[in-house]
Amino acid sequence: MKLIKKYFPELSDLQVSQFEKLENLYKDWNSKINVISRKDIDELYIRHILHSLGIAKIQAFVPGAKILDVGTGGGFPGIPLAILFPETEFLLVDSIGKKIKVVQEVAEALGLKNLKADHIRAEKVKGEFDFIVSRAVTTMPDFVKWVRKKITKKQKHKLRNGILYLKGGDLTAELSVFTSTTLYNLSDYFKEDFFETKKVVHLPIKYKP
Repeated sequence: MKLIKKYFPELSDLQVSQFEKLENLYKDWNSKINVISRKDIDELYIRHILHSLGIAKIQAFVPGAKILDVGTGGGFPGIPLAILFPETEFLLVDSIGKKIKVVQEVAEALGLKNLKADHIRAEKVKGEFDFIVSRAVTTMPDFVKWVRKKITKKQKHKLRNGILYLKGGDLTAELSVFTSTTLYNLSDYFKEDFFETKKVVHLPIKYKP
């Protein structure tokens, strides 16, 4: 929790309280439904919460924006981002129902009014969004096929509407077909060793009616 406060010093008392509650909530749910690996649950704040918030270092979401989190699993990156941006609307989806149940229960325990979670495949999601976020659920070409028609036309942010994707390692081959991608190294924002190879990939996507 000290790391969250270090990198995000402007948090309100409510946000601090919500972030602090995440550890016990996830440990409790993980004992019932294994949504986070045993190794990672002890590193929850670095490997899941701070990692998710890496997106916020690249683009802060404005009030009224709509964000879709695809393949959210236990709620990452969506839940930490929803805490950080309480006036932004988040829809978290996953094809595994028990994981969405955890997301819904955690969101309710935190009192997150700006977050909805749905047990649905990405391709079936209705509506349009400013950004689609995810943590490496598949290769970028496949991901783009799922979400390319879900981007809204109206521009509200500094970055162009599209995908913000958390991924690690060498992405050269995977991103070779996308000439408009920009890679942001999270090691430029967070100094912990875990972030040495971690990146946020921004891929703008044109509106397709």
